[in-house]
Amino acid sequence: MLAAVRSTFAGICSKSKKTNSMCANDLIHSRIREECEVLKMTDKQIKEIMCRLHNDLKKGLSRADHDKATVKCWITYIQDLPNGKERGKFLALDLGGTNFRVLIINLGENHFDMQSKIYAIPKHIMTGTGIALFDHIAECLANFMKEHGVYEERLALGFTFSFPLKQLGLTKGVLQRWTKGFSCSGVVGEDVVQGLKDAIARRGDVFIDVMGILNDATGALMSCAHKNRNCRISVIIGTGSNACYVEKTANCELFDGEPDKEELLINTEWGAFGDDGSLDFVRTEFDREVDVTSINPGKQIQEKMISGMYLGELVRLALVKFTRMGLLFGGQGSDLLFEGGSFYTKYVSEIESDKPGDFTSCMEVLEELGLSHASDADMAAVRYVCECVSRRAAHLVSAGIATLLNKMNEPRVTVGIDGSVYRFHPHFHTLMCEKIAQLVRPGLQFDLMLSEDGSGRGAALVAAVACREAEQGS
Repeated sequence: MLAAVRSTFAGICSKSKKTNSMCANDLIHSRIREECEVLKMTDKQIKEIMCRLHNDLKKGLSRADHDKATVKCWITYIQDLPNGKERGKFLALDLGGTNFRVLIINLGENHFDMQSKIYAIPKHIMTGTGIALFDHIAECLANFMKEHGVYEERLALGFTFSFPLKQLGLTKGVLQRWTKGFSCSGVVGEDVVQGLKDAIARRGDVFIDVMGILNDATGALMSCAHKNRNCRISVIIGTGSNACYVEKTANCELFDGEPDKEELLINTEWGAFGDDGSLDFVRTEFDREVDVTSINPGKQIQEKMISGMYLGELVRLALVKFTRMGLLFGGQGSDLLFEGGSFYTKYVSEIESDKPGDFTSCMEVLEELGLSHASDADMAAVRYVCECVSRRAAHLVSAGIATLLNKMNEPRVTVGIDGSVYRFHPHFHTLMCEKIAQLVRPGLQFDLMLSEDGSGRGAALVAAVACREAEQGS
């Protein structure tokens, strides 16, 4: 696609009657291409990133090095994947962004039924107290059970909690820090399962057994494994970014559970990769600006180069720089362009969805931003910047997946992927397939599988598997 945009620049120059002025524009765009070189990673840099991530994964799994590891590799205490024998009704709660979902699934021998509802979390609750947050969730849970005719039933629930979590058991998880715009007081350092249980108890009107807590990456793995037994890795590329994978229990030095099972799911929390400076050699001035102006400076460095919460802002910062340099929009920006957070990540996907040479979506986006004076050359340049940012994100994710595939060294692995960036960006899947194939060891095969409602369905499946194992053990 980058080559197509370069040819568009050339086409704009050669086809125009205003040869001199358009060739001047071509020179301007050459400057933009030069400026965008910092957003491209060489193969050597990518392999160095893989090496550093591999070392960080080992540190996270190690008892001796865990405390100082940036990639924590938290133990999930999940040792069993779905096997198709799960039966019954199960609830799921999926909390991971500005909205949360409640789901109910009904599993039968040849039957899978799922219903769900999305609930908003007002801004004042996202930044208020933990008690207010969990009371809001418990109220929505009760309303959902009434609406679906299970208000008086006792149901098992799986709780997807998509924030950095230190798990101390299948139903005990301590929040390490808030991300994604949350800053609820009284929750960091506390058991979030207990927070939910307390809120349910304060109501006293519903009967729910929390059977497991997990994050969205673990949920995606469980959901995909229910459909595909080869699924052994899951990755989230949405508002945030994370990965979960199946590790040998013997390599998990911090695991204090039953040692008789050979495998254990690991929640890497790889969004924090780079927090110690290990990604500084590929970070740009745009990355540093995004970090400094975020609510958690110095934290979640890789996530800020990958996820949907930041990609649009990275593009905006580049466009602002090029405008102020006189390389875009005739040097005339707009109030919206200069306003932080105004260039949404969905704009990146929309702009790149246009065919090369077609700027329909780009024109609509720029008009929304008050840049209706943009020329075709400007729009070609905007698309080029979008492609550089999204391509780098896809390659960073690919480096992470290839690192896990090489570490596991299994002949064939399916990777379950969820999140809005992967789901809606028109080229992310293709970019990842191409790059992972270049980076994995010879002989290792992989597939990328879109996780359908992973964090919700996966949470319910954690509850279902926990009930299955409890019944078998009784």
